[in-house]
Amino acid sequence: MTTFAALGTPKALADTLTAQGIVEPFPIQVKTLPDTLSGRDVLGRGRTGSGKTIAFAIPLVARLAEREAKYFRKPGRPMGLVLAPTRELATQINATIEPLAKAAGLNTTVIYGGISQARQEKALRAGVDIVIACPGRLEDLIRQRILTLEAVEITVLDEADHMADLGFLPVVKKLMDMTPSQGQRLLFSATLDNGVDKIVQRYLSNPLTHSVDDPQAAVTTMEHHVLVVNDQTVKKQLIVEPRLRCRPPRPLHADQAPCTQAGQDPDRRRDPRRRPARQPLAERP
Repeated sequence: MTTFAALGTPKALADTLTAQGIVEPFPIQVKTLPDTLSGRDVLGRGRTGSGKTIAFAIPLVARLAEREAKYFRKPGRPMGLVLAPTRELATQINATIEPLAKAAGLNTTVIYGGISQARQEKALRAGVDIVIACPGRLEDLIRQRILTLEAVEITVLDEADHMADLGFLPVVKKLMDMTPSQGQRLLFSATLDNGVDKIVQRYLSNPLTHSVDDPQAAVTTMEHHVLVVNDQTVKKQLIVEPRLRCRPPRPLHADQAPCTQAGQDPDRRRDPRRRPARQPLAERP
C-alpha cells in the first residue's frame, strides 16, 4: 500500500492525517502529490468525492511551511489562496486544511459573502497565512484595501468548472492577475468547459495533467436535461429571477394572524362580501 509519507508528504502532515484515520491515499492524491510537492503547476481532473481537497491541501501547507510563512505573517497579506465557488465548499475545504495548517504552525480563515464582513476583517488584520475564499467577497475586500494578494506563494482553484457555470471566471481572472506570476498554481476541475481551458492556458505554467476520470465521463445515475438559450442574459433570467421569486415568505409578526386558522375557510376571510350577519339590536325597554 502506498502511503502519504512515501509520496513525499512531510511527517507532521502525514501524522495529522493518520490521527484522523486517513492512511491510504486516493488515486488523485497518488498521481498529483509527487509533482505538486516538487513545486510544479498541476491540473487535476476529478469529480467531487475523488479526494482532491487533500490532494491540494498537502502541497499548499507544505510549501508555506517550507517558506516559514508563520515568521513572515503580516496583516492582510496571505501567502496561500484557495478559491472556491460556494460558501459551503469553502467551509468544507477549510475543515480539511485547518488541522494540517495547525500542525505546521500556520492559520487559516474563510471568506464568503452573505454575512457581515467584520469577523473576516478582524482575522485578516490579525494576520492569516491561508485564505479560502469565494471570488465575490474576496474582490470586495481587496477593493476596500483590507487585503492584498501580492504575497501569495501558491494559489488553488477548486471546482473551476462550477465557478464557470456560476459566471465567476471574469472575477477569477482579476484575482489571478493580482497574484505573483512566479507562484505555484493548482487547478482542479471535472471538465475544461466554459472557459476553464483558457484559465489553464493563461495562468498555469507548463502544467502537468493528472486525471482519475475520463474527460467525457458521465454520472450514470443522473438524468440530464439540456435547455438551449440564446445568450448569457437569457440564462441569467432563467436562473436568477426564478430564484428571487421563490424566496420564502416573510415571517408574520406576533400581532398578525396567519392567513388561515384551523377549521376556517380561507375564502371566507378574504372575501369582504361574505361577512357574518349583524346581530339585531336589543329592544329598548
